[in-house]
Amino acid sequence: MGDSGGWHIGIIGGSGLYDVAGVEDGRWVAVATPWGDPSDAIYTGRVGHVRVSFLPRHGRGHRIAPGELNARANIDALKRLGATDLLAISSVGGLSEERAPGTFTIVDQFIDRTRGRAESFFGSGMVAHVSMADPVCPRLSALAADAADAAGAGVHRTGTYLAMEGPQFSTRAESQLYRSCGCQVIGMTAMPEAKLAREAELPYALVGMITDYDCWREDEAAVDVAQVIAQLSANAEKARAMVLNLLRALPQTREASPIDTCLDAALITAPHVRDPALLAKLDAVAGRVLG
Repeated sequence: MGDSGGWHIGIIGGSGLYDVAGVEDGRWVAVATPWGDPSDAIYTGRVGHVRVSFLPRHGRGHRIAPGELNARANIDALKRLGATDLLAISSVGGLSEERAPGTFTIVDQFIDRTRGRAESFFGSGMVAHVSMADPVCPRLSALAADAADAAGAGVHRTGTYLAMEGPQFSTRAESQLYRSCGCQVIGMTAMPEAKLAREAELPYALVGMITDYDCWREDEAAVDVAQVIAQLSANAEKARAMVLNLLRALPQTREASPIDTCLDAALITAPHVRDPALLAKLDAVAGRVLG
């Protein structure tokens, strides 16, 4: 899949980022997956020597609620197109004073408080346990941080993301609890996206674009959608510049990542009892190890 030794960056764009500028020979491609339909067609083309495929996470026009995203289809579709690495861009709330609206956080850890979402490609008939101890790719995260810095965004290079279910925003008590847990940003979409990217052997980085301070500041009005939308457009311009900076800075050759082969140490079901129907659905995300 993809160009041998070359980069193919899959980009999952969040609220406010529905396109990527500067793509050459771009076209929208509909991708069918065994997990259902992804959020939208995928815009694929090139920026210099780098292949790029862009998927609007909520669909163009923001049609799909966070808890109703088909994250398995989204990750499968990008892997099926040949993506080698995934850059996720998400709008998030800030849980500390220095994570101000308009700044970007390069997430390096997660706490998952979502409920009832389909969070694995694997299951009975083909069980796998991937490590999520270090849930993002350090190489792609560092490249994203440098690219955001060059785009003029205030950048924090680490941060813990609290993934909440939503679609409602937090209560003040919840926001204070998440702060006490050491979380710096909060959002509704990174889980199970990051877990599924790891199962698909796709190095993953997440850039959180901060739109608001959530509701932990007792002396301020609670966040509302109008406030979020006002910040989105400013964030999106910086995000587009960041993406182009990152793509143009990638070296000609993509060196292998340990994440490329993480399923080698994850599969546990004995070959003679594996479910053929599930194996067939895993053709794109795990075809390298399942043959």
